[in-house]
Amino acid sequence: MTTRPTFLGMPVDPQSRCVHWSGPTDIVAFRFSCCDGWWPCAQCHVATADHDAIPWPMSRFSEPSVLCGACGHSMAVPDYTGSRSRCPSCAAVFNPRCKAHWPLYFEQPGCC
Repeated sequence: MTTRPTFLGMPVDPQSRCVHWSGPTDIVAFRFSCCDGWWPCAQCHVATADHDAIPWPMSRFSEPSVLCGACGHSMAVPDYTGSRSRCPSCAAVFNPRCKAHWPLYFEQPGCC
């Protein structure tokens, strides 16, 4: 059994909900390239980290950088972005509105 990473920032429950995003489908944590830490959201990183957030680089998209808070399944960026807002392991529903924030978490083509 794989040990679930510790969520940094301002988590309020073990499924990675935080003070900023606490709805029933807000159960995804993101890994940031700047610190290799797992954060419930970009706002938690801004509020509690001592450095600027750096999104996960395209060159590392094959590495796990997204975690399902329901079952602990880790995903690479393409697995998460292609998941249709569901965990490919346990089928838990993810907040589909997270897509609007992907540039905060994942390097975008033509960027940087």
